[in-house]
Amino acid sequence: MQLKTKLTISAFTALLVVSCNKKEIQFEDPLITNRDTTVSPTEDFFHYANGGWFKKHPIPDSESSNGIFRMIGDTINAQIKDICEKSAKNEDAPKGSNEQKIGDFYASGMDTLAIEKMGLKPLAMQFAKIQAVQDVPSLMNTIGYLHTIGAGPAFSFYVSQDDKISSKHALFFSQGGLGLGNRDYYFNTDEQTVKIRTEYAKHLEVMMQLMGEDAAAAKSASATIMKMETDLAKISRKLEALRDPVKNYNKMPLAQFKASTPAIAWENVLPQLGVAKADTVIVGQPEFFKGLDKIVTTYSIDDWKTYLKWDLVNSYAPYLNNAIEKQNFAFYSTVMNGVKKQKPRWKRIVEETDGALGELVGQVYVADYLPKGSKEKLLEIGNNIRDVYAEHIKKLDWMSEATKKKALNKLSKIVMKVGYPDKWKDMSSVVINRGTYCANVMAANKWSYDYMVKKFGKPVDRTEWSMFPQTYNAYYNPSNNEIVVPACNILVPGFEGRMPDDAILYGIIGGSTFGHEITHGFDDQGSQYDENGNLKNWWTAEDLAKFKQKTKLIVEQFNKFEPLKGKFVNGDATQGENIADLGGVVMGFEAFKKSPQYKNKEKISGLTPEQRYFLAYGYAWMVHAKDEALARQIMTDVHSPAQFRVNGPLMNIPEFYKAFNIKPGNKMYQPDNLRVVIW
Repeated sequence: MQLKTKLTISAFTALLVVSCNKKEIQFEDPLITNRDTTVSPTEDFFHYANGGWFKKHPIPDSESSNGIFRMIGDTINAQIKDICEKSAKNEDAPKGSNEQKIGDFYASGMDTLAIEKMGLKPLAMQFAKIQAVQDVPSLMNTIGYLHTIGAGPAFSFYVSQDDKISSKHALFFSQGGLGLGNRDYYFNTDEQTVKIRTEYAKHLEVMMQLMGEDAAAAKSASATIMKMETDLAKISRKLEALRDPVKNYNKMPLAQFKASTPAIAWENVLPQLGVAKADTVIVGQPEFFKGLDKIVTTYSIDDWKTYLKWDLVNSYAPYLNNAIEKQNFAFYSTVMNGVKKQKPRWKRIVEETDGALGELVGQVYVADYLPKGSKEKLLEIGNNIRDVYAEHIKKLDWMSEATKKKALNKLSKIVMKVGYPDKWKDMSSVVINRGTYCANVMAANKWSYDYMVKKFGKPVDRTEWSMFPQTYNAYYNPSNNEIVVPACNILVPGFEGRMPDDAILYGIIGGSTFGHEITHGFDDQGSQYDENGNLKNWWTAEDLAKFKQKTKLIVEQFNKFEPLKGKFVNGDATQGENIADLGGVVMGFEAFKKSPQYKNKEKISGLTPEQRYFLAYGYAWMVHAKDEALARQIMTDVHSPAQFRVNGPLMNIPEFYKAFNIKPGNKMYQPDNLRVVIW
């Protein structure tokens, strides 16, 4: 049954009234109730749009942030919990069935007595392999094996589409092996980073004791690991340098790779990685592997054993006994992200079950929990966004007709995968039981790795999804020239069981999702791939120079934003996401202008269509984070903090200025010559 909405306006509250069978249900309008009217939209639109919600919903001790992502995540988690608990209760589910695997995985994670009793025994075989290392060849072979079970020592390895031949899979080697994740943690001298380094050394020491070392040996091991990781960090590229697809694409014969690293017999390591035979590899950062070749022989085999044991336990710490799990949480969640309290165990295991078996959980989610018509509505919005994108490209005054033709061709060939996949991955080979939680996680990791590596030598399956339908996120894949928008993106908190008005649909789903992801095809990275997903220049030299000048302007704009005192947004590292945010909000608005709500100048809750659209865009990024999490995001993430994902793009949009009366002298005002207009 279709629901018709009508509006009542009060000076104090705004309620949407839904009439159905003569019964009236009143709903609060979140665009009104989320606001903080003590903040002027002309000074800080993000906090004006969302500050009221932030005041009512402080960040829980168990979270690093709070906001729309957490609200939707909690809704989805509750549904997945229901799936898990129902499956776990049915101990008679047929062996190998989806229900059996989901139920046994969840039950094993909730069985803390069994986990405690097992201690480190689930890793006994891996410890034995590490202990058996005697020389560099056996060391590198063991490193290769550890990659296949979900650990990641020394470097990163994966199978993916060849950037320049998107119809083929290739072997990729890139930098990695850092317990702190990002190289800058090992060198930056600001007070917070120095503290994290100090705490990391202490964490290593405690973890080594929990692994059975005495105090003196643990202290020595901590120093060794710290030194090794610092040496790996020295040869690693910075975050912003990793965003250049050309400089991080170094295809070479295996013989050339071997010659550059004489101490490493890659022809022997590859079979351990699951690759029987290969003659070519793509090396992201050749200087890293030349440096690794020296590090391999500089440190003793005993030092490497210490590092490998640490990396293994670090990879599986959340699935081991209480002492190790708690210590892992104390450092990675509390020290690095400001989270003071662990989530309830059920929530942690629900999230782990979804992460490990999301392909199976997704099938139940789509059948039992997905609102009907979600896929169709998402596709409708996506196609409308693409249509206005084409209109914009045709009208660009800075691009030549030759480049416009190629841009329009690429846009027309973007594949939009929405809702859920037409076929599910076959997880029949993964064996799950109620015996050991850690073993179940390892089995899922092994399946995932094998699924990836078996692609090598096979045709690319362009129908494949890399995200579950119950994952509140989306992505653009340049090698497939596709955007993928999972089904749960249809959810908008405050509009459960009813369809939001078009301003909200186009502000959140149109602008921050479809518009954002399509723009990734034309950001500083995506613009380097052609319509077939190949890393290939399709620009004229003059147009490319103009484009780079515009992206330079957005880098400079975001470099000025200061989320924390003394810590600024990294405009270079975040430019792709910033370009996508700007393109998204512009295209979402253009598509919204074609709706009856906009054309009829329909006011809802006293807000004009324009005001509702921009408030809805602000709602899309309604997230406040702890300072520790913000500091980590600034250093390691290619996304700007939420505040600037809203304020930054809007400062460039004339319609926003008109909607909220932004004038010179206001903080949200940007002079014409500094406003960024790209797509």
